[in-house]
Amino acid sequence: MKEMTSLERVLITLGHKEPDRVPLFLLLTMHGAKELGMTIKEYFSNGKNVAEGQLRMRAKYGHDCIYPFFYAPIEVEAWGGEVIYNENGPPNSGTPIIHNPTQILKMQAPKVIGNDCLEKVLDCIRILKEEVKEEVPIVGVIMSPFSLPVMQMGFEGYLKLIYEEPEIFEHLMKINEEFSVSWANEQLSAGATAITYFDPISSTSMIPRELFLKTGFQVAKRTIARIKGPTAVHFASGRCLPIIDDIAQVGTAIIGTSVLEDLSEVKSTCNSRLTVLGNLNGVEMCRWTKKEAETAVKNAIDKAASGGGFILADNHGEIPFQVSEEIIMTIAETVRKYGKYTLKKQ
Repeated sequence: MKEMTSLERVLITLGHKEPDRVPLFLLLTMHGAKELGMTIKEYFSNGKNVAEGQLRMRAKYGHDCIYPFFYAPIEVEAWGGEVIYNENGPPNSGTPIIHNPTQILKMQAPKVIGNDCLEKVLDCIRILKEEVKEEVPIVGVIMSPFSLPVMQMGFEGYLKLIYEEPEIFEHLMKINEEFSVSWANEQLSAGATAITYFDPISSTSMIPRELFLKTGFQVAKRTIARIKGPTAVHFASGRCLPIIDDIAQVGTAIIGTSVLEDLSEVKSTCNSRLTVLGNLNGVEMCRWTKKEAETAVKNAIDKAASGGGFILADNHGEIPFQVSEEIIMTIAETVRKYGKYTLKKQ
């Protein structure tokens, strides 16, 4: 079989057919700083830096996506929040911007266009689109309106809001949905191929399914319906198996699965309704040997690749900064060697 472009490979597997080999998404964010010899803060200061880092990493590893995701708290930064940078890890959000639930009733969603931190990402996507055209999928990212409040007001305060202030909760969802839809669609307009909808709070690792059905499920249905392009729902290491049937109803194409779940069972439960993304252990990856990396890749392919509908990736949606180039290269080389459907049984 002739080698396909990355976009062709991904589209075929999304159609639950077998491409020339298993698609590989190396969801690398901070590693671009190493490529350019920059600090993480300096790297994320400019969209051109991130675009160059993404292009260099794809040239090096040959994986099947471009990932112009900067860092999670960029969205609360857009609301006026603080970002705290680390030398060896992802930036984190600072003091919550919501101190009292009554503040929410006066809040308005920030504009995307003209918002400096978000414009950096849009600039990055435009540069990448100009370079890769239709050869490689460019995967944009939004935090779900339901999960964003953990950074806006803190986890404890948010849970209290859900249970004790349902009307204010609904108001927060309304303004967050307006922001998230606008942010997603501006990324698509800039050249993103699809949007990852990160929603860790909806995972059954975080809340029971009964609460999800009343809250995050409703938010996802409303939000995804208004995003003008394909989406993937990702739970950032959280479990999805108990809610796969529900996620299949929100209009998404891909579901991210946790390393805590068995890929065979997840793939079977998806039953050609969703493509499975996952689920290499990013934490363990930091201390893998080359042999362990090869074994993990082969096991994942054996469990989920047959028949298409599977994209190999880490389970969190971001490969840790501490994972070495040697291990990342081993993952990529093992997929190229072992991920060909006609060879993987040999």
